[in-house]
Amino acid sequence: MDARPLDALNRAKDKKVIIELKNGHQFIGVLRAFDIHINIVLDETEERVEGDVKRKLGTVFIRGDTIILISPA
Repeated sequence: MDARPLDALNRAKDKKVIIELKNGHQFIGVLRAFDIHINIVLDETEERVEGDVKRKLGTVFIRGDTIILISPA
């Protein structure tokens, strides 16, 4: 079991994750970096709305206070 939530994020580094935002949008990409505020940098990112790919974005920065869920893809 992880001692801290950031340990789980560390294990997910360089792996594909799904991030869901408060506005219902989802971003799927490779987790490259994060900080103590759970601000996240993803590579090879796709934005999905209601399950459909809306756009391919490449590298993105997502503010931690907009995130409600992070899951392995």
